[in-house]
Amino acid sequence: MSQRLGDLLVKQGVITADQLGQAVQAQRVSGARLTSLLVKLGFVTDEDVTNFLSRQYGVPAINLSYFEVDHAVVKLIPYETAKRYEVLPLSRVGASLTLAMSDPTNVFAMDDIKFMTGFNIEPVVASEQAILEHIDKVYGSSTEQDLEQVMQQFGDAAEANLEIETDEEELSLSQLEKAADEAPIVKLVNIILADAVKRGASDIHLETYEKEYRVRFRIDGVLQTVMTPPQKLKDAVTSRVKIMAKLDISEKRLPQDGRIMLKMVIGGARKELDFRVSTLPTLWGEKVVLRLLDKENLRLDMTRLGFEPDSLAKFERAILKPYGMVLVTGPTGSGKTNTLYSSISRLNQPGVNIMTAEDPVEFQLPGINQVQMKEQIGLNFAAALRAFLRQDPNIILVGEIRDFETAEIAIKAALTGHLVLSTLHTNGAPETISRLMNMGIEPFLVATSVHLICAQRLVRRLCPECAEAVEVPYQSLVEAGFTPSEAKSVKIMKGRGCDNCHSTGYRGRIGLYEVMEVDDEVRELILVGASAMELKKKAIEHGMITLRRSGLTKVMQGLTTMEEVARESVH
Repeated sequence: MSQRLGDLLVKQGVITADQLGQAVQAQRVSGARLTSLLVKLGFVTDEDVTNFLSRQYGVPAINLSYFEVDHAVVKLIPYETAKRYEVLPLSRVGASLTLAMSDPTNVFAMDDIKFMTGFNIEPVVASEQAILEHIDKVYGSSTEQDLEQVMQQFGDAAEANLEIETDEEELSLSQLEKAADEAPIVKLVNIILADAVKRGASDIHLETYEKEYRVRFRIDGVLQTVMTPPQKLKDAVTSRVKIMAKLDISEKRLPQDGRIMLKMVIGGARKELDFRVSTLPTLWGEKVVLRLLDKENLRLDMTRLGFEPDSLAKFERAILKPYGMVLVTGPTGSGKTNTLYSSISRLNQPGVNIMTAEDPVEFQLPGINQVQMKEQIGLNFAAALRAFLRQDPNIILVGEIRDFETAEIAIKAALTGHLVLSTLHTNGAPETISRLMNMGIEPFLVATSVHLICAQRLVRRLCPECAEAVEVPYQSLVEAGFTPSEAKSVKIMKGRGCDNCHSTGYRGRIGLYEVMEVDDEVRELILVGASAMELKKKAIEHGMITLRRSGLTKVMQGLTTMEEVARESVH
């Protein structure tokens, strides 16, 4: 409460001017509210302040210890709001909501709650101490009940032996106190993170809608709803995640990005995890997405990624050249980063200087100079590339070629004795050539700098525990791309669904690869401005395995299903 209230208390003879001065001095040091300091210093009691406010503003006073709070009414106001404004909803009659307030002059609180609930606010005065105690008691007990319901949805995950350590000493004291106040929420968030790790999820989505709050995991590339907690937990869960990611919990109108670094013990095994956190304001509240970066899931052995032997030989030949450009293309979430990291791990030798420009740096690799992009201060891919060329590099990795400027510098670097690895968002290898030229790069520069393009997709791998042979009509197999002889002999497998794969029939993922070498004949076609279709035709003549063919090969090997290949490739 304000200095003005202190002056009124002096004027009415409740405290002396000297006592007010001492409280104001203490307030400058601690930042606490004036009334709570006056009570703490023993100058007044809570009851004195409550009675004074009641008389001064003509608002009824109430003793909360004799009042039974309606739990249905409590749900109208989130815990965060009640704590921030020091208010407690007591009862509702028609369109009026009775609200206990420690400061009945706080019109901002009344306006905010009126807007939030749609009810007219009838304030009553209660002591600050009593309101804070009742907020913790009322919201704490209802949160515990809600958490019990949530735990039942999780089943075994709720019993996960987990211990999560964060850099909590770096959090401010007030944030730590707030997190400690909400022990059930801390437990819930820990369980969500632990369960995501146990199930092998790559992303966690916390989504709020008008009448539903849901948690979804992306497992093997497909989103699955894992729970629907009560809606009133959404603000508390979001705030907890923001505290862990060191984000501003009061900023709910703008997107924010952060990172959570955790050491987690699950089932006796200690894991170091990194979650990339993104918040986005939506119509019904903030959506939070956590991308799980688990070092143990990063495969740096190129032979285990899913390349066909012929395609892998071409790819390795290209990255072992002393200069030139190798491009990896595909949509978001197709494993491009893993392929590039595998490539530079293969090339990482004490005698080689490797520089990477990434947005963001997903995994930290020893012996490699990794640079995080910061667009807001002008450190973009083009700026980083220019700086790299003055750092005596042998190999340069550019996270993504997004514009003409980045493409131009990367190609010049490839032509002046550096090996450049990068990514582009295109559907297939031949289309990448057209994309570069559409960006404004001259055909002769593309033809001379680009040595190889690898297009890739990820498909779900069949669960080995429940895979079984199924009958598929011969004609369907031919239409999918199998040769007549293959269609007669191929054994098509499908997952029945078991506990091992959470009844999906799939467990893990494997890559499909289309590797196009830019040889002399392809180079000639680029120089005369050939279309992507002509380039593809020529590359297939020279032995390129298309994405669809790569997929069919994996179907024949019993690694995936026809549905997965059809979803990720065109015939």
